[in-house]
This record gives sequence, C-alpha cells and structure tokens, in this order.
Amino acid sequence: MNKRQMKDSGIAWVGEIPQEWETRRTKYCFASTKEIAGIRVENYERLALTMSGVIKRSKDDNTGLQPEKFETYQILRPNELVFKLIDLQNISTSRVGLSPYLGLVSPAYIILKASNGKVLPRFAEKYFLMLWKNQIFNALGDSGVRSSLNAADLLEISFILPPMNDQKRITDFLDKECEKIDELKADIVAQIDTLEQYKRSVITEAVTHGLNPDVPMKDSGIAWVGEFPTHWECKKGKYILTLLSRPIKQDDSVITCFRDGEVTLRSNRREEGFTMADKEIGYQGVDIGDLVVHGMDGFAGAIGISDSRGKVSPALNVLGTNQYKKYIMYYLRSMAYNDVFTALSTGIRVRSCDLRWNKLSTLLYPLPPLNEQKEIVQYIDEQLEKTNAIIADKKAQLDIIDDFKKSLIYEYVTGKREVI
Repeated sequence: MNKRQMKDSGIAWVGEIPQEWETRRTKYCFASTKEIAGIRVENYERLALTMSGVIKRSKDDNTGLQPEKFETYQILRPNELVFKLIDLQNISTSRVGLSPYLGLVSPAYIILKASNGKVLPRFAEKYFLMLWKNQIFNALGDSGVRSSLNAADLLEISFILPPMNDQKRITDFLDKECEKIDELKADIVAQIDTLEQYKRSVITEAVTHGLNPDVPMKDSGIAWVGEFPTHWECKKGKYILTLLSRPIKQDDSVITCFRDGEVTLRSNRREEGFTMADKEIGYQGVDIGDLVVHGMDGFAGAIGISDSRGKVSPALNVLGTNQYKKYIMYYLRSMAYNDVFTALSTGIRVRSCDLRWNKLSTLLYPLPPLNEQKEIVQYIDEQLEKTNAIIADKKAQLDIIDDFKKSLIYEYVTGKREVI
C-alpha cells in the first residue's frame, strides 16, 4: 500500500494534511445568517445548544436566565451550524452544533450556512468540534487569549477542505465511532448517577432507621421518617441546636457553603461567579468544626461542617449542638436529598426554601443515643469513602474516553489517519 502523500497545511493547529486536500478561509465556504423571528415567533419551536448537540427545548422551560419574549431570537434551520462563542474560558458549556431541526435560538449565537456546495455540513461540524475540543477558539487573536469570538472572527478562521467523497467517508466513519463512544459514556454516567443515589440512600436509611434492622420500631412522629427504633428520641431543633454569633477577626477570609456540602474558604474552590457584598453587614465568624446550614441553598444540600476559620454572610446559619454534630449534618442533608425542605416551603421562589433559624429550630430531629450517632456517622463515612473512590475511577474513565474521542476526530478531519 502506497503511503499517503502529505503537505504542510499552513495552519498551525493542523500541521500536515493530504496532498490533494485544500485549505480555505471559513468565509469562502460559509455565510453567516441572522434571521430574527419577530412576529413569526409562534411558528417555531425553541432549540438549545447543549453538550449533546442541538435539542428541542420548551419555551416554558425556566431553567437558568430566560428572556421575557422570544421575538428577538433568530431562526436556525436544518443543516446549519450554530456556535456559542462567548465566555470561552468556561469549559463546561457547549460551543458547536449542527441543527437537525427548524427552530429558535438565542440572538447571542452565531449561525453559519454552507455556501459553496463543496462542504458537507456534518464534516464541518466535526472540524469545528475539533477546534473547540482543542481550545483553538480562545487561542486566536493578537493577544493569544480570547474571551469571545464574533461572526467576523469565525469567518476568518482557516478551514480544511477535503474532496467531497473524503468528507463523506470521514463523517460516516466518525459518526459511527462517536456513537459507540457516546453510548459507552452514557453507560458510565448512568453508573455514576446510580452510585450518587446509593450514597443518598445510605445516609437516609442510616439516620432515620439506624444500622440494626432487627431492633423493635415505633412511630417517630415525623411524617417523612415513619418508624424508627424504640430507644430513639425525637426533639425539636431549639432543644438540641444553638444559633451561634461569633465575632469576626481582622484576618478572616470569606467562607462559602457549597451545594455539595463542603464548607470552606471561597479561595479554596473558586472566586468567580459570586455576588460580592459592598459592605459586609451582618457577617459572622466561623470556626473549624462549626455546623453551617445555608439559609437559601440548604434545600439543595448546602449543609456541612466548616474545615476553615473565616467569616460568612448572614444568609448562613452557624450552629452548635449538644448532639454529635456530623450526625445532625447528615440528617439535615438527607432532608435536602429527599426534597423535604422544598415540600415544607411556603415561599414563592421556584426550587427554593427559607432555612433560617426559625425553621431549623422548629424541625423535629430523630435522636439515637450519642454513641449510636457516632457509629452511624462512622458507617456513613466508610460507605461514602468507598463509593466516592469508585465514582472517581469512573470519572477518570470518562476523561480517558473524552481524550480518545477528541484525538480520533482530530486525526481523521485533518487527514493524519485515513478511512479505509
């Protein structure tokens, strides 16, 4: 078999390409379109660009920031490419998709339509996915780092143009291989979700029914708990919890209670994405080992024990207790996991629940003897540690699969490997 003849593409991030392939500026292969829906808005479904490509999305879906009206949205047609090239430093959001649908997308998106008859849109999608996955979009420009690209910037990017039959062979091959990869990823993601649900069930079962399935049971008096061991007690929060009000020290840094239950210095996690207070009115001190319940995000799991000394906003409850602190933490977290706080909420905000002291103090808490609380916590900690290790391994598998998929797309759309 003759070795494929290669040549320099002249594109830094591509390197060599097959001798018979060409390169063009994107503007010679595509046109940018921006057709605003206006009064025709009711004629079109809403679409969204996601990590899984372009999907249909209800106009009533209120997740995230939503427009009041969709008249300013633009029309996306089948076989058109759509790009979200803003906030490029955020690696957790989608950037490129090929639409199989007719519908509406955000006016902030860029839409490109193949214009010269020499480009297969499915091949172009793979090429631009390669640019995104290899962080080429945010490495363009004189500064070397871009936070966003507009349509004019995108049209100036170099584009590889194989013969149409090569584009079709490459696309057919990659579609088939990527489908296998995505199915494998979906299976691993489902396994991770199952493990996360198992962790929650371990916590809930242990803090509501204990570790011994053979002990006599009685009605707990708590609707969502049901029966618990006969030697357990049930008390209101005001009899077992203390709302602390620690003074702030001069060198205290801000602590945040995250939805995954970690309570730590904000600088240990991230600094961006927070609303910063102009004046720290009502801020309070937190010591290592304090129990913290987020007054607004506690319903979603923002309940934990601080690993640091610092200061927190008045939206957070800093608590002491005469019980085993970590047991109380797990009990409150189990209520969050089972949407108990949301069910108890009388507020009007969607997916929200006010968990200030007046509510925490009137809640009922199932209370085993202290030594049993410690045993329950030890058991939960051990189970979570084992399960988290398995989850970490599966997430590492996902990273390996993602790297393989990225490499596969790169090698075939740039001609480094040939579809036989």
